[in-house]
Amino acid sequence: MSNDPAELLRQHGLQVTAQRLAVLRAVSRRPHCPAEEIAEEARASIGAISRQAVYDTLGILVERGVIRRIQPAQSPALYEDRVGDNHHHVICRICGRTADVECEVGEAHCLAGATASGFQIDHAEVIYWGTCPDCLAKSSETKD
Repeated sequence: MSNDPAELLRQHGLQVTAQRLAVLRAVSRRPHCPAEEIAEEARASIGAISRQAVYDTLGILVERGVIRRIQPAQSPALYEDRVGDNHHHVICRICGRTADVECEVGEAHCLAGATASGFQIDHAEVIYWGTCPDCLAKSSETKD
């Protein structure tokens, strides 16, 4: 994210408002969070902001490419400010912790798989599912 959130909004043709700044800063501070957690963070920053205003702001920020929406299966949408690259995600099945996973170095092999379909592929969303180190440690403690 740009060091100046107001400038980032302007670069994407968006009017700078206190609500947009609060939501954008919340996404930056807490990547991979659902809208409810972003709303809590934004409220802590500026006071009152409605749930609908948060959802509307997230929608416009995603639409304009300022932030990215990740929609894991059977989970709420998550938001992050890392855009413009082809990275993926890993999610813990136990606690829901989400982390970035870099794409293959060099050619993005994940983009080549579907070309036989006749589609021109420009982006892939890969989500790996597993167990995070903390949950693995807790699991091994309970087995002992």
